Amino acid sequence: MATAAEQWVLVEMVQALYEAPAYHLILEGILILWIIRLLFSKTYKLQERSDLTVKEKEELIEEWQPEPLVPPVSGDHPALNYNVVSGPPSHNIVVNGKKCVNFASFNFLGLLDDPRVKAAALVSLRKYGVGTCGPRGFYGTFDVHLDLEDRLAKFMQTEEAIIYSYGFATIASAIPAYSKRGDIVFVDRAACFAIQKGLQASRSDIQLFKHNDMADLERLLKEQEIEDQKNPRKARVTRRFIVVEGLYMNTGTICPLPELVKLKYKYKARIFLEESLSFGVLGEHGRGVTEHFGISIDDIDLISANMENSLASIGGFCCGRSFVIDHQRLSGQGYCFSASLPPLLAAAAIEALNIMEENPGIFSVLREKCKRIHKALQGISGLKVVGESFSPAFHLQLQESTGSREEDVKLLQEIVNHCMDRSIALTQARYLEKEEKCLPPPSIRVVVTVEQTDEELERAARTIKEVAQAVLL
Repeated sequence: MATAAEQWVLVEMVQALYEAPAYHLILEGILILWIIRLLFSKTYKLQERSDLTVKEKEELIEEWQPEPLVPPVSGDHPALNYNVVSGPPSHNIVVNGKKCVNFASFNFLGLLDDPRVKAAALVSLRKYGVGTCGPRGFYGTFDVHLDLEDRLAKFMQTEEAIIYSYGFATIASAIPAYSKRGDIVFVDRAACFAIQKGLQASRSDIQLFKHNDMADLERLLKEQEIEDQKNPRKARVTRRFIVVEGLYMNTGTICPLPELVKLKYKYKARIFLEESLSFGVLGEHGRGVTEHFGISIDDIDLISANMENSLASIGGFCCGRSFVIDHQRLSGQGYCFSASLPPLLAAAAIEALNIMEENPGIFSVLREKCKRIHKALQGISGLKVVGESFSPAFHLQLQESTGSREEDVKLLQEIVNHCMDRSIALTQARYLEKEEKCLPPPSIRVVVTVEQTDEELERAARTIKEVAQAVLL
């Protein structure tokens, strides 16, 4: 019986062999031959080599030249020839022994040398000491940190806030805390370097849209929507983020927040808003671009800003809903692994907030001064003003490039140096040229503060015009 069954199976196999397509038989034949070859062939071949003598080895070692650890840098590189500041970089600044009016430091509200801020920092210094010597989770949380977080949350009218000890690390830590591999981030091409580092750490899929171009952003969002329809299962677990700045550090322009909010709800994305330049500048009470446009804070998923500009302290903060902020306490790298903010700087930031709340008119004063110098700088021969008229940090770029970035930088530096000789302190915007995703053109950055008088603003504009005409024409 068993023999009959085996014969029947054999017959079926032969019949199936006759009925199989020719290409199927050919493919099977090739696979059988390949398996036979693998079984009988050697996995590797021993390479014949001749042993070198001791003398030959020494000669080879002597001839070998290792690659340099870092690329060569010229001795006149700006990073190696920095200006030395003596005293506080407030309204007047002493640079390389020369007293100048400060148009370079981001001391927008003039609080860096404020007596009240310094007094609060001194009291805290005597109580807590200089530093913290530990992250927030390891005996690095002081009561003054909790007070500052509470004050920032109330000031920004959000549920909760979290502070970081380093401004750059704030947004660079916040982005990878939420956006992971497989998520999609739509980001403006003019985004600052801190945002770029956060995106790099997130390992997400990065989609760049043209600066402040909402049509280009919507095009990318539509393309992604079409891709999501092809694979709904993947789309359900893919998060989409839009990352922008309130006032852009690299351009001085404001983001079109109302249009961004519309796109957010239309395409179901989350908005991360970096407000280091706009916090303490825009809005009736200095709450930033949301207050400037009258946008509800609840429409923004996360707001980030540093405390190194308007608050004249160190570090940064994020604010938003409690469940969003609490997640950073578990996964924000700059929060979890860096020593916490020195208490004296937290106390200084709290006192700066007190001054901002007591004197809301300071923000309109700052904006008027910005408009004044912005208008005075129009029509400079060879230079163009880049940035909003109400931005306290804007750029002067060459109207026509020489065709060489190096030569452009030298021309602008010559203008900066001549202005310094005439007691106006300016600086060029600096970039890590090989690491920038979209390298901005060379520029002189002009920073406005409430401490600068109308006469000083006019003098600075007049000096820049005269120097630019002498250098460029």
